Amino acid sequence: MYLNPNWPEVIRKAVSDAEETLMRQLPAIQDIATHNHEKVLQAFQAEQVSTYHLQGTTGYGLGDSGREVLDRVVARILGSEAALVRGQFVSGTHAIASALFGVLRPGDHVISVTGAPYDTLEEVIGLRGTGQGSLLDFGVSYEAIPLDSQGKIQYVLLGKCITDKTRMLMVQRSCGYAWRNSLMISQLEELVSFIKGSYPHVLIFVDNCYGELVEKLEPGDIGVDLMAGSLIKNLGGSLAPTGGYVAGRSDLVKLTAQRLTAPGIGEHMGATLEWQRLFYQGLFFSPLTVSESIKGAVFSAAFWRALGFEVHPEPEAPRADLIQAVKLGSRAKMISFCQGLQKGSPVDSHVLPIPSGMPGYEDEVIMAGGTFIQGATSEFSADGPLREPYIVYQQGGISSTYVQMGNILAALNLWQQGLLD
Repeated sequence: MYLNPNWPEVIRKAVSDAEETLMRQLPAIQDIATHNHEKVLQAFQAEQVSTYHLQGTTGYGLGDSGREVLDRVVARILGSEAALVRGQFVSGTHAIASALFGVLRPGDHVISVTGAPYDTLEEVIGLRGTGQGSLLDFGVSYEAIPLDSQGKIQYVLLGKCITDKTRMLMVQRSCGYAWRNSLMISQLEELVSFIKGSYPHVLIFVDNCYGELVEKLEPGDIGVDLMAGSLIKNLGGSLAPTGGYVAGRSDLVKLTAQRLTAPGIGEHMGATLEWQRLFYQGLFFSPLTVSESIKGAVFSAAFWRALGFEVHPEPEAPRADLIQAVKLGSRAKMISFCQGLQKGSPVDSHVLPIPSGMPGYEDEVIMAGGTFIQGATSEFSADGPLREPYIVYQQGGISSTYVQMGNILAALNLWQQGLLD
């Protein structure tokens, strides 16, 4: 990074320290990126993607070979039997909810093994809100087991909670809005081995948001039954304008498709309109955008640590997702951070993000990130609920250089407002 002589010395030094830290991490990041580039290219080639697959359909979308081939390409990348990749999914939460409602039935018991779910899933489960047709409204019981102090699944407690009615374990791979480790594939593999060996009737569902292509293996490669995520995160490569996916066992993916559309229609309908090429092209770019995001996250962690803030994960830690958390400690600092970072956006750099209520969230949320696609955390954004201890969560980054610029502007904004020690 160019070091502007007008920047305060504390920020100049933090930039230099962060760049040195990032340089040490680059070989490992590039090794994973190269592996995943090769995997994605081979998936496209194996399914013989052609020009006519890039054309969208209208109306019912019957006989859409491009949609069917894209499903198979994504299934190969995620190591699963089948996938359902659809622009009709409005978000990752929608994809997750479709999978849960598609597979679960009244009387089933679900256990979250990674503690409390992400905020937007609370109303899906029925932990908050009333009368909206949650899982609890439909007679699905739920309980959560927190991770232990080391961020690991508590198998002793899990064994005590599983009954003959337990149908599914929910795993949130990413930290979400929590100050905890995200789950590595090796931890998921340990869970799969434990469950399949002792409780073969229990399904394992993974919320895979922010985790795709961060490691060399995906949940499907190690035997996870079902997973879901958003296309305006990792796999959309910053080009997908909307959408999400569900992938896993073919029978479970079919059940999800019946929920997304209607029984009897399932995965066989759904127009792909003008976004089909963008889905394919974004997927092809995704190993690159993910690796750039990881570089940006490592820089961010080292930069804010050098400025005296707690960060999670640490810059040297292995990565399981794209999220970088910075603990700011006060409402004023969190707002200033997001307003400064907004100045590094290509769109709406002149506006000031302010805290506000959002559908699906209990607390006020502040979000920074002027993205070409609304809410696309693959491009680069930062957000978080306005609650103690005032943690901001950064995600994504088309270019690690843009991520660095955004963080420097956030620090400068704090310094100019007298909030940087």
